[in-house]
Amino acid sequence: MVGVVDQGITKREEEYLEAMYMLYKNKGVIRVKDIAKALSVKPPSVVDALKKLAEKGLIEYEKYDRILLTDRGREIAEATYSKHVFLTKFFIDILGIPPEIAEQDACQFEHYVSEITVERMKEFARFIQEQCPYVLKQFLKEKLETEG
Repeated sequence: MVGVVDQGITKREEEYLEAMYMLYKNKGVIRVKDIAKALSVKPPSVVDALKKLAEKGLIEYEKYDRILLTDRGREIAEATYSKHVFLTKFFIDILGIPPEIAEQDACQFEHYVSEITVERMKEFARFIQEQCPYVLKQFLKEKLETEG
């Protein structure tokens, strides 16, 4: 998935696309009020963002009509979500970060980290889990003991 996210897409637009992707995945429908709730913004802010995303060809949106991700919008949303899932898992499983903090950090980090960095982190996680499972287990045990 290297290079999936367009340079012309802002971090905030990625957040909107990801939120819409999750809403569609979980509810089968994307509504302004649900996007507003998911992103903790007011509905007028959502409408403004939707207009911009529609202009960029990332969603299909008409006022008072359904909201749909275009193929390109879905591709960006899936890439962002995939990065989010991986980062959360990496923070928990490799670094021993508590799940609620890992989730929050992943949500921020996913929009700023490059694809090459994520790929290298995946390679590192695989390597450490396969080649050094005892060392990883010891590291995590020590982290849990110092936090608890």
